[in-house]
Amino acid sequence: MDADVVIAGAGPTGLMLACELRLGGADVVVVERLAERTGESRAGGIHSRTLEVLDQRGVLDRFLAEGELQPVGHFSGLYLDFDESESRHPYPLMILQSAIERLLEEWASELGVRFRWSSPVGGVHQDESGVTVELDTGDAAPAALRARYLVGCDGGRSTVRRLAGIDFPGTEPTMTALIGDVELPDLPEEYVWVRRRPAGDYSAIAFEPGWYRVITSEYDRVPGRDEPVTFEQLRQSLIRVAGTDFGMREPRWVSRFTDAARQAARYRAGRVLLAGDAAHIHFPAGGQGLNMGVQDAVNLGWKLAAVVRGEAPESLLDSYHAERHPVGERVLQNTRAQSALVRPGAQTDALREVFGSLMVFDDVNRHLRHMLNALDIRYPVDGDHPLEGRRVPDADLDTSEGAAYVSELLHSARPVLLDLGGSADVAAAVKGWADRVDLVEARSADELWTVPAVGEIPAPAALLVRPDGHVAWAASADEALDPAALRTALATWFGPPLRG
Repeated sequence: MDADVVIAGAGPTGLMLACELRLGGADVVVVERLAERTGESRAGGIHSRTLEVLDQRGVLDRFLAEGELQPVGHFSGLYLDFDESESRHPYPLMILQSAIERLLEEWASELGVRFRWSSPVGGVHQDESGVTVELDTGDAAPAALRARYLVGCDGGRSTVRRLAGIDFPGTEPTMTALIGDVELPDLPEEYVWVRRRPAGDYSAIAFEPGWYRVITSEYDRVPGRDEPVTFEQLRQSLIRVAGTDFGMREPRWVSRFTDAARQAARYRAGRVLLAGDAAHIHFPAGGQGLNMGVQDAVNLGWKLAAVVRGEAPESLLDSYHAERHPVGERVLQNTRAQSALVRPGAQTDALREVFGSLMVFDDVNRHLRHMLNALDIRYPVDGDHPLEGRRVPDADLDTSEGAAYVSELLHSARPVLLDLGGSADVAAAVKGWADRVDLVEARSADELWTVPAVGEIPAPAALLVRPDGHVAWAASADEALDPAALRTALATWFGPPLRG
């Protein structure tokens, strides 16, 4: 084997997955069709749940140092409020995708991830023991890498998805948006956010001094997928929609997107898996795409590493599709709704007015906010404790080594059994998994924990936290602890116990 895992694509999803796999002890090679980074920055922000997972790995400060927190968000251009009680990181971080990729690549290199640039995937052949990945490097004979698994993180037009024979059903585009980073010397405002006009809508957002992210959207016209995109097209589109180009000049890059929404029918085909845009594409409303891809990677990474290490059965990989496919479906649905809500016309004007009047109610605002920040996701579980399946709150703890947050216990990407009640049954139950699960005894600094979409609940007596920060098992303080249920959860997620 040349590697345990080959990852196709060095975007945010592929880079995050590579880091997760290395933390889990897997040998990783990332192959990328591009010769170098383009500097394009399609995405421009990180939501709460992604900030949390970066914090769980101890690297969040790198990103906070280069971005700017924003106290508001939006649903189709209608503003949302955020709740500071729901997360230690409640606000979105404005940061360009180019910076996100650079920081993730630096981290990946520190962890020992290997990269091969100018190496597009040309063939995929899998068998019982592994997968052979052919690379079109331009040489007379294609290069090949042999690995135990291949993960396609190679975008919406994924070659890996096509070669694996995975269907990509969905809805066709109904509009076209142009996007570019340019100078706008004649813009009379500091920024423009989703300004709707009879011909479409436009935004002009200042990410850096002197530079604007300009986005124009025009409806009921969809060019061919391979039609070239030019600066002049963006300029003319802004004139049609806004009536002026605001002196647009000096383009850094220009691109196009639509409201096409598609999702892979399955996220796994044998030894080939998909993550990020290779698994789902949608209208980029609310900036959910990059965040969902990074969260795909965090869900898959620890599972794939455990299988590679031989500690968990290959069937654990099936839980990746079971947990992440419904999340993708929800995002596709809410972005379709946002696309419909921004179309021009008197009917949509009326709909937005009614919709906006509903958003003043806390329950509606909270429901829409959770669609975007992913704090309310609950994976399928057998238990009935309100924490099971959900991301663990980043609670304040008192440990033998002093004060700590739950997130600090996850820096090594290992599962944690957190004993908050001092039960001897907890320590006894985990003995068979002591090689792969960290037992931490602590006390909760708070009697109540805030859980998004649930509310306040009593601090648990104990909980088993997966490396991705989701709770696999929890015990209430006012009920007898069930060691058998704990052992079942340990075996389900982290493989059979050690013998002896």
